Amino acid sequence: MHRGTVITIGVIAAVAALVYFYVEKRSYHDYEILQTSEQEDVVSTGYEEMANGILRYSPDGASLVNSSMEAYWSVLYEMKNPVADIKGDRAVVADQDGTLIEIFDKDGETGSVTTSYNIVKARVSSQGMVAAILDGGDATWINFYSSDGTLIAENQTHVADPGYPMDVAISDNSEIMMVTYQFVEGSQTTSYVAFYNFGDVGQSEDDHIVSGYTYEGVVIPQVEYIDATRSVALKDNGFTTYSGAQIPKEGTTVEVKKEIVSTFFDENTIGLVFKSGNKDKQYKMQVYSIDGTLRFEKEFNVPYTTIKMSDGCILMYNSSQICVMNSRGVERYNGTIDGTINNFFKIGWNKYMLVLDNGVNVIKLK
Repeated sequence: MHRGTVITIGVIAAVAALVYFYVEKRSYHDYEILQTSEQEDVVSTGYEEMANGILRYSPDGASLVNSSMEAYWSVLYEMKNPVADIKGDRAVVADQDGTLIEIFDKDGETGSVTTSYNIVKARVSSQGMVAAILDGGDATWINFYSSDGTLIAENQTHVADPGYPMDVAISDNSEIMMVTYQFVEGSQTTSYVAFYNFGDVGQSEDDHIVSGYTYEGVVIPQVEYIDATRSVALKDNGFTTYSGAQIPKEGTTVEVKKEIVSTFFDENTIGLVFKSGNKDKQYKMQVYSIDGTLRFEKEFNVPYTTIKMSDGCILMYNSSQICVMNSRGVERYNGTIDGTINNFFKIGWNKYMLVLDNGVNVIKLK
């Protein structure tokens, strides 16, 4: 009986391994349209993944919808140039170069802010806290808001000290705000990454800054919080990770020699794209785990305009072509699409949403 049980377990394990290998290595050569929803004014409407649904936002308002475009909730507002940031079940829609910020969760609007200065950028945490970079003319402001729009803190910055803020991110516990600044020292561009702690630990520190790191001759256009304790600075020559729930410290630094043309990431992955120098395969990607371990390198020849991670997959697309790779770089699909593509993301196992110039399609690869 014991030997029979061992054999049965072995057979099950072998079958499971074969199924996993088949799923991981399988490629598709066509797609079928599962659902179609014609939409008016798709060009001025944005679609982003949020709370197992889709955030649909435009100058007139925002709504959370399912794949059939049926709304769970809808909120009206007036903006000229709405931009969105999503983190899990939370979202912020801000009027770039305007003064209105709208904050949402999976159930609808949680708060609204009218700022004193024009909005450059707004980012949200998984708990709904919002950080906004505001253009005050002679000075720039970085404001921190609660999920109901209440102002928690504001920080005035100047180009000379500590520099011009390029990007901002918030930890999942909403206590730490990470900011990347850029300034010119002599003839050299220098970047400074600062961590502001608005909890108990940061109360005794100047401007709530609990740690900061200077990088000479480096531009850092983007910073991201992976979770409550881990974050990453995406540089023009690689990336640096940080960790720490209260006082973040430098972790791994990866530096590259070639010019980076694109980056992509999720909670497990950081990807860098370079020109390959190969005529047949124009680009080369290097994909790392968050700890800086190189997972794989791959040359490819997709003339993409957008590359990103979506539900564990690497997606590339331009106005008429999509390419899907899994997290190991195996190409699942590469082909053209009928219509002009505005956005493309994964919404389920082997299901994807295509936002086209004339409507929205849910497709399945086959």
